Amino acid sequence: MEDHAVNYENILCRRVADVPPSGIRKFFDVVSEMDGVISLGVGEPDFNTPWTYTDAAIYSLRRGHTHYTSNWGLIELRRAINRYLIGRFETEYDPTDEILVTVGASEGIDLALRALVEPGDEVIVPDPSYVSYMPNIRFAGGVCVAVPTVAEEGFRLTPERLRAAITPKTKALILPYPNNPTGAVLDRPLLERLRDVFVENDLIVISDEIYSELTYTEEGHTSIASLPGMHERTIVLNGFSKAFAMTGWRMGYLCAPAAFTDVMCKIHQYTILCAPRQGQVAAEEALRQGREDGYADVVSMRESYNQRRRLMVESFRDMGLSCFEPLGAFYVFPGIQKTGLSSEDFCQRLLREKKVVTVPGTAFGASGEGYIRCSYATGIAKLTEALDRMADFVASL
Repeated sequence: MEDHAVNYENILCRRVADVPPSGIRKFFDVVSEMDGVISLGVGEPDFNTPWTYTDAAIYSLRRGHTHYTSNWGLIELRRAINRYLIGRFETEYDPTDEILVTVGASEGIDLALRALVEPGDEVIVPDPSYVSYMPNIRFAGGVCVAVPTVAEEGFRLTPERLRAAITPKTKALILPYPNNPTGAVLDRPLLERLRDVFVENDLIVISDEIYSELTYTEEGHTSIASLPGMHERTIVLNGFSKAFAMTGWRMGYLCAPAAFTDVMCKIHQYTILCAPRQGQVAAEEALRQGREDGYADVVSMRESYNQRRRLMVESFRDMGLSCFEPLGAFYVFPGIQKTGLSSEDFCQRLLREKKVVTVPGTAFGASGEGYIRCSYATGIAKLTEALDRMADFVASL
């Protein structure tokens, strides 16, 4: 009998096949197989989508609005996004050709990189950062250049570290602030110093601002695109998952000059066609309601997260662990160096011995060694129980 075995190693694209699986999902999958586990692993709001957003989508379905939208997304939603950005972050875009509705901000990462990157181009990414950046750069044929950030500098990208990483092959930079996993934010003075480096070196900035509403400083979030000289060289990514508790709806958007969005929409129309209509309707309702009530749902969630943030930082410090104070997103990034365990070993043992899920800092880059990421997007009761278990674990080491 003939051997018809397929040599998959020779067939699969190595650029894709060699990318390791997500370090977050590895721990997430374990949770479903264990009883009594408390997960601080996945960055998903514990709040349900407000019923008014859901009702708008249901009403749309009942009226028979079940057809494709424009590739760009519903024009009413794009206009609402523009009004929102003007009011919240002092940035403005033409809804007709500078705003593209995407399937989550994650699609925006992919579109931006594929629209910009030629094989061999370098893309700078602060390290540690969100797990998807490096794989998407590789998928696009680019080279990810990780720039270490450290707790002593607030896990913030500095102009000095940025300059040292730039080469003739550098095409773009991903600016992921507020940052996942560290919770670091960039204030306006630092953004202005970084802006000078971007302009001097003719770099394109992909600004991932998905946590822009979850900032715990008086001045709030500043979009790099609002600074002079940056609108024309910035692709802003944002969405409704985090601040509006709409993760499962997969609703995002990107904003950029038309020269960028025209190319990104071309990729989007051939691969996705359009974001789901009902999600777009719900997103439009979220922004409409927000304009009327001052984004009361967002404010309420942010206040709750802020309470939990303080609890987490204080608790880790009481355990004797170093803990940088996060000023954005909904994560803390405590240092576990004093335990003598690697990030991976700490998380594995904590899960086995105390049934608490956290994520090794190394899932977010080499600079994450010695740290773990803990999400506080869960209720106070569960957080308190998880922290008690973690305190017992640390004390036992």
